[in-house]
Amino acid sequence: MSHPSRRLQAALFAAFFSVSLTAAAQSTFETQDRTKGVYIDLGRAPHGADSSNSLTAGLVVPYALTEGMKSGPLSFYADYFAAVWNAPRPTDVGGYHNYYQIGAIAMWRWRFAGGASPWFAEAGIGVTTMNDLYETPVKEFSTRFQFTEPAGVGYTFGDHGQQEVSLRLQHFSNGHVKTPNPGENWVRVRYLYRF
Repeated sequence: MSHPSRRLQAALFAAFFSVSLTAAAQSTFETQDRTKGVYIDLGRAPHGADSSNSLTAGLVVPYALTEGMKSGPLSFYADYFAAVWNAPRPTDVGGYHNYYQIGAIAMWRWRFAGGASPWFAEAGIGVTTMNDLYETPVKEFSTRFQFTEPAGVGYTFGDHGQQEVSLRLQHFSNGHVKTPNPGENWVRVRYLYRF
């Protein structure tokens, strides 16, 4: 039978070790959520044989909207991006066309386990513009200007939590500013590196 003071010492050590690991993980993830990063993502607007594909490169810039957002599970960042959409042309024209896009999105991120988890969920709203009106065999936009609403989940990894991958759903439409307004929905996979 062990001495009561040894059991107390062991319990205190285990509690200290557990709190230290949680604080270290939380510090790593919270700190990384608040540093700049660059990303690339691949997307697909699934419409069977008429699907469109995209390639996006972007920069994320963290910003604390309130004093409380300087730490903790909730963070905010601006997402600036440039993309190319490769889409089939309308049936009467045939072939494919590239659409070039730039945009900015206000993003909110929630990191699980009070900020200590490598897993996160995020959502946002933004604006974009394209060089041409998007037209495919199944979609026809009436404006180059579009609103966008992404939502996704992701995982942070790496020695210092500087890398992440995420799966996102993203909608684009003009918000009924003009018709037709069919919108377009994308499934995206993103890799981000923070520096």
